[in-house]
Amino acid sequence: MFADDDLDIVHIAAAYKLTPPNPQATIAQLADLPGTLSVCDLSLMQSGDLMSRQYVHGYEPSEAIRLQDQASTLVELLHSDTHFPEGSTVLEAGCGVGAQTVTLAQNSPGAKITSIDVSAESVAQARRNLQSAGISGVELRQANIFSLPFEPESFDHVFVCFVLEHLRNPVDALVSLRTVLKPGGTITVIEGDHGSTYFHPESDAADAAINCQVELQRRAGGNAHVGRQLYPLLDRSGFGNVRVSPRMVYVDSSKPHLVDGFTRKTFTAMIEGVRTPALEAGIIDAASFDDGIQALYRTAETDGTFCYTFFKGFGEKAPAA
Repeated sequence: MFADDDLDIVHIAAAYKLTPPNPQATIAQLADLPGTLSVCDLSLMQSGDLMSRQYVHGYEPSEAIRLQDQASTLVELLHSDTHFPEGSTVLEAGCGVGAQTVTLAQNSPGAKITSIDVSAESVAQARRNLQSAGISGVELRQANIFSLPFEPESFDHVFVCFVLEHLRNPVDALVSLRTVLKPGGTITVIEGDHGSTYFHPESDAADAAINCQVELQRRAGGNAHVGRQLYPLLDRSGFGNVRVSPRMVYVDSSKPHLVDGFTRKTFTAMIEGVRTPALEAGIIDAASFDDGIQALYRTAETDGTFCYTFFKGFGEKAPAA
């Protein structure tokens, strides 16, 4: 039997297809591999290769459906000003199942888009989703955001959506992305912030259920409140001319498409999806969690309201001297 900390190292070994005799041997072997991290960093699970373990929402088909519902519901709010010039090169880092990729390609049909994700399964699903949407010309690759397979200064623009929240070291990821950005190039980052969630009727049970997702993400090394930190993160990563704008979703019964598409199928479905890991981690008991989910669905009724804020950040790489 391995201790909890040892189990993390076993997952790291699996990511590199190693079968060591014990966890400590794993650390030593991994630290010697080209392009991997230090012994200390490996012990802290800072490698981007572990995104599949850090992604607290999981990779079930229901999560892919939720991501697509979220993307289609929020197109105008998040992407009305996301356009890249014809002929420009764009790197989408952390494309997942391609939910945002479809919108990127539709908004910028003349751009040359390369979309990457650490999960081969997600890349395969993204390819299927793009084909279903009738989109061709997007290059899809499995790649690690911390060890990008591109030459420095390869792209005019970088796009990152709902990725930083899952990373232990988001600044390291942004610095890595800045390296492949051309001088004068831009980065666009979109993140949510669960601390911005407000609803009626108020419910302590709903708050407790939401906190399960926040806590699971924290334990995995992520941050469900990262949206409010976009400005300092981009600034610390060396980007200039940084600006951030809040994008609020407000839902009441006069907006039935948002009641169904956001309150039910995006946010509540996301929280409902962490039931099993939350119970297994001992964060909450089953009855309390289920009461919280019921309370969240209650906000989607005729007299209910729901409010959540996303944050969209922009930054620029300094032009060549």
